[in-house]
Amino acid sequence: MGFPEEPLNDPRDLTDSESRTPASRPSPTNNASTTRPVWRSVLLVAICTLAMITNLASATSVSVFLPVIGDDLGIPENRLQWLVSAFSLSSGCFLLLLGRLADLHGRKLLYVTGTLFLGALSLGCGFAQNATSLYILRGFQGLGPAAFIPACLGILAHAFPPSRARSAAFATFSAGAPIGGAVGTQIGGLLTQYTKPSWRSPFYLIAGISCLCALGGFLVIDPDVPSIEKDKRVDWMGAFLVTTGLVLLVFVLGQGSLATNGWKTGYIIALLIVSVLFLVMFILWQHYLEKNDGKHRPPLMKLSLWSRAKGKFAVMQAIAFFQWAAFLSWYFWAQVYYEDYQNLSAVLTAVRMLPMTVTGALCNAFVVLVIGRLDLVVLIVFGTFFTGLAPLLFALINPSSPYWAFGFPATIVAVFGADFVFASGTLFVAKVSLPHEQSLAGGLFQTLTQLGTAFGLAISTISFDSVAKGTDNAPLKAYKAAQWTAFGMAMFCTILGAIFLRGVGPVGSDEKHKHEDVNEDEKSVVGSEAR
Repeated sequence: MGFPEEPLNDPRDLTDSESRTPASRPSPTNNASTTRPVWRSVLLVAICTLAMITNLASATSVSVFLPVIGDDLGIPENRLQWLVSAFSLSSGCFLLLLGRLADLHGRKLLYVTGTLFLGALSLGCGFAQNATSLYILRGFQGLGPAAFIPACLGILAHAFPPSRARSAAFATFSAGAPIGGAVGTQIGGLLTQYTKPSWRSPFYLIAGISCLCALGGFLVIDPDVPSIEKDKRVDWMGAFLVTTGLVLLVFVLGQGSLATNGWKTGYIIALLIVSVLFLVMFILWQHYLEKNDGKHRPPLMKLSLWSRAKGKFAVMQAIAFFQWAAFLSWYFWAQVYYEDYQNLSAVLTAVRMLPMTVTGALCNAFVVLVIGRLDLVVLIVFGTFFTGLAPLLFALINPSSPYWAFGFPATIVAVFGADFVFASGTLFVAKVSLPHEQSLAGGLFQTLTQLGTAFGLAISTISFDSVAKGTDNAPLKAYKAAQWTAFGMAMFCTILGAIFLRGVGPVGSDEKHKHEDVNEDEKSVVGSEAR
């Protein structure tokens, strides 16, 4: 697909009077003096997409060769999952802070730094000689994607004004997710099985790709421009409160079902309460800073952001949360069903999940073609409904039936919601966010998907355990109970979209202010920013 020449958006080109109107958004009419060649636009999108591929490959590859790592380093089975959870903790809980830093101090800087950091830590994981060092390295490794993923969203929003080119850029970036999942699970499994370094090989591969991302970003991404905000101080108190709260919450969601007495374990209950208290304090602190604007440093996240587009911004974040809860719950329990119930190898399980990659790429290509003409509510409702069909098929599965009866169609429809919500959701978030909020808003969207994943796995595990009741060999009903839970969360997304997203229109259209609810909201936001 081609990317037409796009203007380089520079907030320094805006006059004071322009900053007081909705036209202050970077657009071709604001600064058309400098243009970017088509080849550079293509490379910019490609390098951001490669970063997304690297992120997903880093997150998913380890789950394929956990037993091999356990045997090699002597890690007990009940502690292996921490190699996955440690990465998710850091990558999901620092998105808000690092997204804010990207907006303030440079998205290209955070992109290059994040990709180099991921590469260095991945190389360290490959050379790890014991469980403790590997745990620590995996925990810090997630900080890389936490820096460069929100930076990527801000870079694309800044580089491509609302247009068909922006739609193509965001959809291509979204396509990196299924490709990254395939790279992580398929290639990771093959490298582990057929190379001499075994499980260390995928880490070396991630390190190499990360360095390529850093080099490409340094050469291709537009130079950073100073933030247009007058007060560039960072709300470190807010950063501490939200990061601590999220870390504790994600830890509890991941470990609640694994603790000695499950969710009744003392430290699980205590940490859950503390995490909620930290998050409540964060919200109150943000409200205080925003209410006393000008007297203190700017809040890390303005609470008014959630009311954008007459509250549709908040609805989109909720859909992202529950969509990823449904999708990743289905994905996790489908793998467990194949490996533990049907006793298939990790490679054969990965092969059964392979159609998701092809469908994911086709879904994002479809988004490019229709997002400028198709109403957002249609994409969200259609996508989340079809994602819900995947856990429904597994909830009704007959183990004696062939793979083509239940498993194959489930892998075909499962990714519809994830890809449609991510591509159209990030476009919508970019459209209703101001230029200096793009990475923060994108980081918030990513944070909700990470929390949704942890929440979905926790809730579906409770459903599974309530049916399995501690037996060594879980009955089929337990797997189906987990899938019914995922189905319910997907249908909840469908209902949310159908009721609350009407009237948004095509988020990928060239007409930036075509829809009244977004237009009026943008005017009020920009007016308050100018004041």
